[in-house]
Amino acid sequence: MIAGIGVDAVTISRMEKWMDDQSMLSRFFDEKEIAAVKERGAGRVRSLAARFAAKEAFGKALGTGLAGLVLKDIMVVNAVHEKPELLLRGSAREALGARGVTRVHLSLTHEGDTAIAMVVLEE
Repeated sequence: MIAGIGVDAVTISRMEKWMDDQSMLSRFFDEKEIAAVKERGAGRVRSLAARFAAKEAFGKALGTGLAGLVLKDIMVVNAVHEKPELLLRGSAREALGARGVTRVHLSLTHEGDTAIAMVVLEE
């Protein structure tokens, strides 16, 4: 059964300045996420925007927003065939457990200057 759905959109050009601001990156992203984004070359800003949208969409799917969540605890990783998945730890894992969620689905896309993420939680 679906426990929650969250969608978020981020303006990609807004994230451009973040790429050169290590303190901003470190505030919201885990070191592994930052490294993965930087490996994307020309697509790095799109990737960063989509990952940030995924964090916001996760909070919306929980129904709590980002209150009480450490954004670094919500990581986007690429699994088999580059499929994006959420890796949750700490505050994010605790929030998920409190809701009885057993599966998390993530979809990312970008078009023009917009990156979009959708998260579906299943009980």
